[in-house]
Amino acid sequence: MCAANNQRKNPATAGKKPAAHTSPASTKAFTKKKPAAATPRATRKVAANILPAGEKQAEVKLDGQLLKFTNLDKLYWPDEGITKGDMINYYAAIADTILPYLANRPQSLNRFPEGIKGFNFYQKNVEDKVAGWIKRFPYTSESDGDTKEFMVCTDKASLLYMANLGCIELNPWHSRINTPDYPDYCLIDLDPDTNTFNEVIETALVIKDILDQIGAPSFVKTSGATGMHILIPLGAKYTFEQSRMLAELVVGIANRRLPDNTSVLRTPAKRKGKIYLDFLQNRQIQTMASAYSLRPRPGATVSAPLRWEEVKKGLKVSDFNIYNMPRRIAREGDLLKGLLGKGINMVTVLNKLKPLLS
Repeated sequence: MCAANNQRKNPATAGKKPAAHTSPASTKAFTKKKPAAATPRATRKVAANILPAGEKQAEVKLDGQLLKFTNLDKLYWPDEGITKGDMINYYAAIADTILPYLANRPQSLNRFPEGIKGFNFYQKNVEDKVAGWIKRFPYTSESDGDTKEFMVCTDKASLLYMANLGCIELNPWHSRINTPDYPDYCLIDLDPDTNTFNEVIETALVIKDILDQIGAPSFVKTSGATGMHILIPLGAKYTFEQSRMLAELVVGIANRRLPDNTSVLRTPAKRKGKIYLDFLQNRQIQTMASAYSLRPRPGATVSAPLRWEEVKKGLKVSDFNIYNMPRRIAREGDLLKGLLGKGINMVTVLNKLKPLLS
């Protein structure tokens, strides 16, 4: 069940309509430091500007493209006084760090044209709706035969293009367009109900212990909302079904160790008061908020990669936000470095996992 299928390359080009990629139904499966404290509001500053200060609109040439930014003075976080321009400046400042987790991946655009207190909508099909220089990736669903052209982020210009569309948060696929059936990582999503974040932390550490026992390297980040994401590098060698299977086995063991606080049941009514150990996000076209992505939540929180040593009682999602993340990156570097590397040996990991299942 661990042998990956032959990879199918599926090029996507801007302005053209290449053959659409089909859904995976046809793919056979088988020095400890304290986290940065919230910055006092009186001294808060967003990242250094790529945009001219005080302008409502601006044009910037970047990566050979002339980008037109609009409504820069619009308050995207009204209570915090954070504007659309501030958001774009943030993404410009951290572009080199976030781009490895966005580049050459189809994006599900979650647009907030009026900011976090206004309406939002998801846009997956961007056919005839984005600039001609934007790369697109066609995907055909086998369930209904519908073809969508997803936007592909390729560089800093396309990142800031998305930000100008009102994409506060960035939601890339787990796989890249050259290996669309083979994710770069396996995701375990800890989704609390009424649980405290300390309970989320406890659960994350139990999963970390399981992964250590089976020799699987792991990376962790806050979701930027209420939960945490645990990521296992796969090296684009295994299918989504294999990735989902691994996550299901691991969370099943964690659930048996923490039966009072966790659940693997998908129906919310059946898991009230428990942390949902979600393994089902390991599917093609499913997304998560990217590492370093802002979230459309009070405080302009960020999905923050962590050192495992930081994952301890007292950690808060609000510790990481638009103000302090650029400084944290400058101090810590990319804490997910290695996630997109060689990846695990699935056979070895599963063999070590077997004794934990009994």
